[in-house]
Amino acid sequence: MADKYILAVDQGTTSSRAIVFDKRGNTKSLAQKEFRQIYPKAGWVEHDGARIWSTQSSVASEAITEAGLHAEDIAAIGITNQRETTLLWDRKTGQPVYNAIVWQDRRTSDFCDDLKEQEGLVEKIREKTGLIIDAYFSATKIKWILDNVDGVRKRAENGGLAFGTVDSWLIWNFTRGETHVTDATNASRTMLYNIHEGEWDAEILELLDIPKSLLPEVKSSSEVYGETKILAENIPIAGIAGDQQAALFGQRCITPGMVKNTYGTGCFMVMNTGDNPILSENNLLTTIAWEIDDHVEYALEGSIFIAGAVVQWLRDEIGIIREASEVEGLAASVKDNNGVYLVPAFSGLGAPHWNQHARGTMVGLTRGANAGHIARAALESIAYQTMDVITAMEADSGIEIKELRVDGGATANDLLMQFQSDLLQVPVIRPKTLETTALGAAYLAGLAVGYWKNQEEINKQWQEDKTFTPEKSADQVQQLRAGWNKALDTAMHWSGK
Repeated sequence: MADKYILAVDQGTTSSRAIVFDKRGNTKSLAQKEFRQIYPKAGWVEHDGARIWSTQSSVASEAITEAGLHAEDIAAIGITNQRETTLLWDRKTGQPVYNAIVWQDRRTSDFCDDLKEQEGLVEKIREKTGLIIDAYFSATKIKWILDNVDGVRKRAENGGLAFGTVDSWLIWNFTRGETHVTDATNASRTMLYNIHEGEWDAEILELLDIPKSLLPEVKSSSEVYGETKILAENIPIAGIAGDQQAALFGQRCITPGMVKNTYGTGCFMVMNTGDNPILSENNLLTTIAWEIDDHVEYALEGSIFIAGAVVQWLRDEIGIIREASEVEGLAASVKDNNGVYLVPAFSGLGAPHWNQHARGTMVGLTRGANAGHIARAALESIAYQTMDVITAMEADSGIEIKELRVDGGATANDLLMQFQSDLLQVPVIRPKTLETTALGAAYLAGLAVGYWKNQEEINKQWQEDKTFTPEKSADQVQQLRAGWNKALDTAMHWSGK
């Protein structure tokens, strides 16, 4: 297979991407298309499922063509995806019954509050699934569609509908409806999957009145699930992982205690905990890192809802930059934040606060505050939220983090990476390949078809690009943290909850 390549399909929150990788893990080509974000009401976020598929299939073809290859040059396809985003579709026509409800969507927040009032339910859900009860996860999104879209519940109870996270939706379409599967990493993000027993949980399904017939078959993260009927006949689809687990695998954080942070639309920090599913005492999530050859490894995760999306907000809604790439220069035009803090709780606050009613807040404004200070506060908010998660992660695991491996688009921003190292007082290491999410999916697919012999072979491919080391003193950091904590309190008090 030396002359063949792996195609990684990376379906994200704001764009669909496809990357062709060679045997050394190098990027041969990349294609990307953004798609529309739909906001029907405050706190609601949707995607057009048909548009997800059309953009993803077109960039897959484009990436192969751009690499100067033909479909027969692809040894396997790996899929990684935005997690928790929920689709229901008709098994005969393949048509979605409603828009995809995106992981950021908060429409079921009040219902989740009601669930939390039920005695012992928070603990039961946490023990079974590793998750907290929150609108973030797929379960209550499924229930909302069943309860609110005309005729859907009856069709579901009659076995006519399928549920899937985005990986399942893509595979269904790639195989023209022949294959309805997901993998353990995506299943573990639904709030319906028992991560200890490795199966859909009958008790939770009954509680939420969700028919089991909707659900996909759960497979490992590295095996042949089916073959494409799109692009070309018979390319094996052989790897699946939710985006953050794929990034952990791509960053080669395969030893317990290793941590990566992905700076995408949201920010997601994951610590490998090996065979041990640590139940968090600090509002982190326990999740499946991956399942390979019937062996499950676990992770602790902190999910930050708004990271890179705050830069898009500056561009699209506030208009102080024309391109996302301009934010670093604007932020660097001032020497510090001038006391301005921005808490981007546009979709509530994720880990470790989990306040789904908090809203975005900017504090510390004076007459001298300008666009540079606001840009700087926006970038710094990403690093502060990461700091909060790391603090919780160290407390849960009992492991003092020695370094942070980083990936995702925002890691190209040196100002942000330096500030992150200053806040954490540890080295922040950026790899040469920033496409670690797609690379993780490629590795999982390649291992399944023998493209790479074993994990030892791919371990040798990880290379450091740049290491950022702390430049600020501990006292300076303490002052900055105090300002951030006051801003956080303001954002949470605004909600009244």
